[in-house]
Amino acid sequence: MIALRQTRDLTPMITAARQAAALTRRVQALSANGMLKEDEPVTLADYGAQAILCRAVAHDYPNDAVIAEERGDQFLALVTATDQVRIAGIVSDVLGEPCTPDDLARWMNAGTDRQSDTTWAIDPVDGTKGFLAGRRYSIACGLLVDGLPVAGVLACPGYPTDGDHGLLFHAQGSIARMEKLSGGLSYRIAVSPPPRGLQNVRAVASVEREHADRNGFLALLKSARLRDAKIEYVDSQDKYAMVACGDADLYVRLPIGAREHRVWDHAAGVAIVHAAGGAATDLDGSPLDFTQGRTLSRNRGMVVSSGGELHERCIEALTRLSREQAT
Repeated sequence: MIALRQTRDLTPMITAARQAAALTRRVQALSANGMLKEDEPVTLADYGAQAILCRAVAHDYPNDAVIAEERGDQFLALVTATDQVRIAGIVSDVLGEPCTPDDLARWMNAGTDRQSDTTWAIDPVDGTKGFLAGRRYSIACGLLVDGLPVAGVLACPGYPTDGDHGLLFHAQGSIARMEKLSGGLSYRIAVSPPPRGLQNVRAVASVEREHADRNGFLALLKSARLRDAKIEYVDSQDKYAMVACGDADLYVRLPIGAREHRVWDHAAGVAIVHAAGGAATDLDGSPLDFTQGRTLSRNRGMVVSSGGELHERCIEALTRLSREQAT
């Protein structure tokens, strides 16, 4: 039964992710697109994109549950009537059918009050600060079956490409694929083999310093004898996509303060990395636990890599550093 439930036609979510990406680009062009929600940025794009994605779940996967970042009641309470109408108009244009602010609020909440062993973890704009700054961000949809990330869709409008800006990644089971965000042929992707002697490892880390321990990451690279690693700082789950398609070898997220790891920030990326043949574990090498609701409360952080010796060396280094800190 689990194997049957794991096999899904991802086409509706791929289509919805493309529509959400089109919406985010239009909102990004507006002169005012952000506001504050509990000291974290949330934009009209977050609300509109979540409405599109959850609408697709309700229509094409009606028995599935949803864990998502935003709420319809929050949209109606925080967003001015003028902006509610504005974003509803953009969603209408993207979908090709009329909708109202109340429709958006209803769609945003679709599936969020349901319990199911098949659950979509949705982040409508992952990397909102990157979105606001004109950097990279992603639209993330991960499918959890019995708490395991078995499928994922990542639309990455800011992913650098030649000529056509943006890529879309999707995976299910052991197959991961990549295509232009604008459509066309899709290509199977896989993680890169480790660099010879683990020299010049390509590492990625979060742009925002408050998201992860940057000094701890540098200490890890030194302890793991990866001091010549080339580090690129990137927003959002684009980092997972980079590892999955071979544009990077390593991504490590070390905890900083009491910041929680939220399910929607990792589910899609983990599914895609696993399907591409990579590894994504906690800092001690144990599996990531997506069974605890909205947060990965049993996990300290993430080590994401092309696997093999590189992953093992990082886990060993983290274990050494942890012991040294404890003495």
